[in-house]
Amino acid sequence: MTSSQVLKLIEQEGINFIDLKVVDLWGRWRHVTLARTNFSEKTFVEGVGFDASNLGYAEVFSSDMVIIPDPETAFIEEYEGEKVLSMICDVYEVENMTPCSHDPRTILKKTLESIKEIADEVYLGPEYEFHIFEDVRYDVKSNRVMFEIDSSEGFWKSSETGEYFIGRKKGYHRIPPFDRLMEVRNAIVKKLLEYGVPVKYHHHEVGTCQVEIELTFVDALKAADYTMLVKHVARMVAKQYGYLVTFMPKPMFDEAGNGMHVHQFLKKDGKNIFNSDKLYNLSQEALWYIGGMLKNAPALMAFTNPSTNSYRRLVPGFEAPTNAVFALANRTSAIRIPAYVKDPEKRRIEFRTIDATCNPYLGFAAMILAGVDGIRKKIDPTSEGFGPFEGDVYEKELKPLPKSLEESCIALRNNHEFLTTFPKDLIEHWIKAKLFEERQVNSVPHPKEYDLYFDV
Repeated sequence: MTSSQVLKLIEQEGINFIDLKVVDLWGRWRHVTLARTNFSEKTFVEGVGFDASNLGYAEVFSSDMVIIPDPETAFIEEYEGEKVLSMICDVYEVENMTPCSHDPRTILKKTLESIKEIADEVYLGPEYEFHIFEDVRYDVKSNRVMFEIDSSEGFWKSSETGEYFIGRKKGYHRIPPFDRLMEVRNAIVKKLLEYGVPVKYHHHEVGTCQVEIELTFVDALKAADYTMLVKHVARMVAKQYGYLVTFMPKPMFDEAGNGMHVHQFLKKDGKNIFNSDKLYNLSQEALWYIGGMLKNAPALMAFTNPSTNSYRRLVPGFEAPTNAVFALANRTSAIRIPAYVKDPEKRRIEFRTIDATCNPYLGFAAMILAGVDGIRKKIDPTSEGFGPFEGDVYEKELKPLPKSLEESCIALRNNHEFLTTFPKDLIEHWIKAKLFEERQVNSVPHPKEYDLYFDV
């Protein structure tokens, strides 16, 4: 849509409120809602002022910036019967009205422009895994550290009621009445389709209360926009059903965690440059791309896996990668080559390390730059020892991925040259903030420590 088409739609639908959504540095949507009487063509030029320090973009002593809506992202929501037109925004500096260099959406746009000599288009197909609970409680005090979750689908309820239960780690593609979450998934996907999000399918995942929604391939910017929208819609729709949604990588002990696997390929002059006759029918460029992602993986993960909880998921036994390797049809590898892909136009790789606690604009930009770094430097993953590997990757001494957020931040501090579109001060700010998060979590006594050490 153009700005004039958006204004026409507002008149046609009798919309009284326009909601402007913008991602903060850490990956959460913030918003401001304008009355129809205060919204016009000028808004697409002058924007709306806001305090950028609260979104992580600036210091409080120099924090005036503006957000400008992107008319191509317009969609109509409904709140208590009131239609609201929503748009995703970019952040601009007030002095010269240029895009803010710290705006994650701007960084992704610059990333896609910066690789034009290699690829005209980057196509991503994200998979969103998340948990749906009925009750969530948590607390951190000097005398109390706890969290508690509950769901009628939980296997722990099997002794309480005469219902059908899936059982621990047995949920993959189960059907009703064992799968109790199909109705809410249908409702989430129906709403996403109304908004134009190209959903491929949805299903129950391995864990209890765990589900997945997968998209068809879209360009990288849309993939990031849709990631924000998927999380928003999932929470809003689930709330109507009395549920709470979390995309945390590891919300439950000894259960499958939530990744956000991203299938991907590059196009140049309309041709999929990942397809050829090399290993696994991949091209030399695809193999170099894999080499770049895996060589840069420890630093890359500071942006693709930027929470302390991310590393609780990346442990053996749950189809989550622990080594920087690639393999055919192997879900324990960091990069999987899907064996079922026969269409040359869809020849691709799947990055399985990334999770949805990332800011998708920064995570996708960093991921693309890491891969393109491999193409530019011709990094051969086979000669670097990244594979291909067969069998259980967990049983081999290979190329270990970081085991903590601190490790990935240290790796980023030592290796960030491949992030050519990321401002240096943003990287420094990110490392400082993430190390502070790590210290916060590590300073809290863990209940398991009482189990291990209370009586020593």
